[in-house]
Amino acid sequence: MNTTTSPHNALRFITCGSVDDGKSTLIGRLLVDSKSVLQDQLAGVQRAGETDLALLTDGLSAEREQGITIDVAYRYFATPDRKFIIGDAPGHEQYTRNMVTAASSADAAVVLVDALKLDWANPALLLLPQTRRHSLLVNLLRVPSIVFAVNKLDAIDSPETAFANISAALEKFAQEAGITATAIVPVSALKGWNVVDEKPGWCNYHGQGLLQILEQLPNTPAEPDLPFAFPVQWVEKFSASADTSQGRRVFWGRVATGGATVGQEVIVFPGNAGKGQIAKIAQVLDRARRPGNVESTQSAGIVLDREVDVSRGDWLLAHAVQAIDADSFDEPAPASLQGQREISATIAWMDDEALVAGRVYWALHGHRWVKAKVKRIVHRLDINTLEELDAAELPPNAIGHIELTLQEALAVRPYAQSRSLGQLVLVDTASHKTSGAVLVN
Repeated sequence: MNTTTSPHNALRFITCGSVDDGKSTLIGRLLVDSKSVLQDQLAGVQRAGETDLALLTDGLSAEREQGITIDVAYRYFATPDRKFIIGDAPGHEQYTRNMVTAASSADAAVVLVDALKLDWANPALLLLPQTRRHSLLVNLLRVPSIVFAVNKLDAIDSPETAFANISAALEKFAQEAGITATAIVPVSALKGWNVVDEKPGWCNYHGQGLLQILEQLPNTPAEPDLPFAFPVQWVEKFSASADTSQGRRVFWGRVATGGATVGQEVIVFPGNAGKGQIAKIAQVLDRARRPGNVESTQSAGIVLDREVDVSRGDWLLAHAVQAIDADSFDEPAPASLQGQREISATIAWMDDEALVAGRVYWALHGHRWVKAKVKRIVHRLDINTLEELDAAELPPNAIGHIELTLQEALAVRPYAQSRSLGQLVLVDTASHKTSGAVLVN
């Protein structure tokens, strides 16, 4: 795993949780206390002589009018030790799709818990449903690091008792859900305690502050040990730089798994009339058009040794590969990808209408679109009890297990092996709205 925390490796993290837990205020505090906000920006978020930190991220006019977060707002800041990209995800159930979109590419998630909304004096307190839902989603999406931040403890008479009881509830939930919590931190986003500046001993907590924890978290590891897989995003038909493309077409995209090396034999999937064509990589260009090998997660231009029929949405896959080491996976991993038309998957359903068997959607995998029919709904996850319940449909914001039948085969891997190859997006064929996030089992 790439665990480097060099300033050149920005950490992409999101804040999530229930409505009004203080996510936007927390990000505003990180920006202000790390001195990443200009004076004129601060002046623009003054309300009645006080700074409203939430307005630093709530950029839409509707967000400012309603005092809620609707879309994911991205902000950037840096400390001497690290660069950061923050995604402020909305807490309302109706905007869960925006939160899932942000989490799918995050290195870490900070799940905020509002102590004032809980029965904090009760050792057997229950967490809010949206806290549980967001935690389950970021865990399903394999976000590498999950930090729970218990907020607004400054407004409680006995913050030590509150933090102890809430921490116990979070630890119990995480254990039952199979979530590995990186840390549980008491914070006050409003006052800035344990956000950027540590407050030693507060709430009987003697660990690091939130920023110090974030500075040490690893980036999402690349997937270099899997065979080469490359989704074609754009075909450069006539290169403006014939000396670097050897006069042939250049296929641009981002390497999903493995690495692109000259001389490697690849097969085009699905290829002309569904028959894969085989070629060798003649040259690899990086994003600046410089020749050289490119690793997974990096953008690249691929030049093949002969002209083959390749279009946007096709995949270039390793043709002759060695069996990969499957010891790190729960199930043995296939050495090479083969197209599948029947898929069993976990789904986070985000449409306003319930998901029922028999419906047909567009499925996006990489840059490839195919029709997908919901063959069967296997079960629905009860986010409160974590039981798998029989279900005839999945209501909005539900998590469940389904079976899909695809009109054309897709080269997928289980999501547990590859985030890149194991995820699909379902899109409504009429409204074109994102309806569900599919994780291949």
